Amino acid sequence: MNKQIEALFTTALGLQAPWQVAKVELDTTRRRIDFEVKYTAKRSACPDCGLVDQGIHDHMPRSWRHLDFFQFEAWLHADVPRIRCKDCGKTTQMPVPWANEGSGFTLLFEALALSLVQELPVSQAARHMRVGSARLWRRLDHYVSIAREQDDMSSVRHIGIDETSVKKGHAYITVVHDLQAKRLLFATPGRDHHTLEAFAQDLHAHGGDTRNVKHACIDMSAAFAKGIAQSLPQAQISYDRFHVVALANTAMDDVRREEMRTSADSVREAVGLQDTKNVRQLFWGMCKDPSDWTKGQINAMHWLQRSTLKSARAWRLKQALREVYSQAVNANSENLAKSLLIKWISWARRSRLEPFKRLGATLKRHFDGVIRGMLDGRSNAYVEAMNGLLQQARTAARGFRNVGNFISIAYLRMSRLKHLPSNPLLPALPRLVGQTHFCR
Repeated sequence: MNKQIEALFTTALGLQAPWQVAKVELDTTRRRIDFEVKYTAKRSACPDCGLVDQGIHDHMPRSWRHLDFFQFEAWLHADVPRIRCKDCGKTTQMPVPWANEGSGFTLLFEALALSLVQELPVSQAARHMRVGSARLWRRLDHYVSIAREQDDMSSVRHIGIDETSVKKGHAYITVVHDLQAKRLLFATPGRDHHTLEAFAQDLHAHGGDTRNVKHACIDMSAAFAKGIAQSLPQAQISYDRFHVVALANTAMDDVRREEMRTSADSVREAVGLQDTKNVRQLFWGMCKDPSDWTKGQINAMHWLQRSTLKSARAWRLKQALREVYSQAVNANSENLAKSLLIKWISWARRSRLEPFKRLGATLKRHFDGVIRGMLDGRSNAYVEAMNGLLQQARTAARGFRNVGNFISIAYLRMSRLKHLPSNPLLPALPRLVGQTHFCR
């Protein structure tokens, strides 16, 4: 082939002497272009001990998939030298500058693949790049592992801990987020106190110190509380508003279901609704913010609030708890927050509604953490928002055979890892005014 063409492709592939393109074959029928790369030097340094000027023992044929050239699938082929070292006595294969050891892809191909799987499901990215998804998973795991090894957690002080489902049934992972840096720190299968022991070990491995973690925001999981007490001794626990109000919604829903089961006719008569479907729509409205009620729900709630139904009392209790949070946050007063919550707990325990009596007892047991959650701005609102992204990551990892793949894609998308290859498809620089190029 024309020496100028070989030199052009050598430059385009980013090769430097003594590596160069020796042959290019274009097969338009197969939509493929193959580059034969040659190592032109006769001697080289030992890849193992670094001793210079060692002889080449033999060559090993290798192939790598590269970024497409135009519309053609591109492959690099090279007889890679093996160096026999007189000093260390080893015969070692020379690393090539365009690929990682053991990979069948070039570095640029892998960089593009990582950029795609941050936006697309892995199986879809694999189809776009015309490779097997299993091979893409292996390279993703490789790069995420390397990037996490270099991750710095020395500044971690405030964390949020939650659980999320991995598959249908009871398969869960525990996730730990940095509430200040707004990123995923750690994910591991399970949801017991041992998961926080694993986090503490991972934190130390990345330059962090469990004694420096001052704040942990969690739901009312006894397992997480136990894990924090054992593994994060300086962390104060807070229970954020989201989970507390969610418990109140659950209690109200329990009251509603029981009342509909035992006295549906009384409910319809009390609120002036004709059928069970309309009553159910009303109760759905009870779970929404009043500003989101429809006209029909506004009218129905007007009657409900003046009824003697248990559901009406449950709704008033739920709304009163939301008001406790609102007043405490606006006043930013710990004394006021404690006073209001004590009054609400007393009301709940005298309500003769078993779900709210249980909720009152729960809040009393976790009183200090609930108060901290009221007044501390570092709630798990970010963590809950990230759960949506975790479920997107689960969708991106659909077809995964093990939880490790799901965790890898979560790290890639949510950990803000700094030591990952950049997307190689950068926009071209504009041509200079008056500059012309001619192809011969």
